[in-house]
Amino acid sequence: MAEEIKDWDDAYANGAHIPGAADYPPKWEVAAKAYRADTRADLDIAYGDHPRQRFDLFWPEDVPKGLAVFVHGGYWLKFDKSSWSHLAEGARAQGWAVALPSYVLAPEARISEMTEMVGVAIAAAAAKVAGPIHLAGHSAGGHLVSRMACTDAPLPHDVVDRVARVLSISGLHDLRPLLQTSMNDGLRMDDAEAKAESAALCAPRVSTEIFAWVGADERPEFVRQTELLKTAWAGQTSVETMIEPSRHHFDVIEGLSEPDSSITRAFV
Repeated sequence: MAEEIKDWDDAYANGAHIPGAADYPPKWEVAAKAYRADTRADLDIAYGDHPRQRFDLFWPEDVPKGLAVFVHGGYWLKFDKSSWSHLAEGARAQGWAVALPSYVLAPEARISEMTEMVGVAIAAAAAKVAGPIHLAGHSAGGHLVSRMACTDAPLPHDVVDRVARVLSISGLHDLRPLLQTSMNDGLRMDDAEAKAESAALCAPRVSTEIFAWVGADERPEFVRQTELLKTAWAGQTSVETMIEPSRHHFDVIEGLSEPDSSITRAFV
């Protein structure tokens, strides 16, 4: 029997359980800035009026095989697209155009509004790139892309029909436990929104391939949330899961920068 969780803040605290956690964000920013300087891209493309409603689009050497979109995490409370540019390289080197959107964060926006924004960003990027669409997201971004795999995804019909694959990395698929955390002071979720925005409680689109990926060294709640999606959607669609050995919440995404990594292959 699983141990009862009494401290939900600790259950979802990543940095406190990762050695050298504070060193990761500065490293991400340096790598991302260098990547933008050396890679052909259209930067800060607007998909709305808010300054954060922008995406970067990185181009492959030849005609794109399709559009790959990476949605960043940060518990819906922090970060933007500029810290993750280098994670486009794996898919880009495999011949895909790669879009990285920012979105308005809490408390300015609610999670349901972020879901809508990500849908608009994907549609805007899809208008610039032909072919299939593959989505990946990390942590809160994993939640946002898993919502795009649901039958009520906020995507135009012509776009949703192109979404062939979704990769949720360390994704949060049932938001109800977060109601018991202090971060909900900023997220401002109530029970109704937590239920409506939980992919595991929604119906999946059966035409989309679903992958749920997590590091074996992550907090147990993230492993549970990954396995939950497969359990919740059993009998409706197939979810392939991977618990990657020797990876924690901050380094599980590193393989996205490598064209031949297993996580890049799952993405594209």
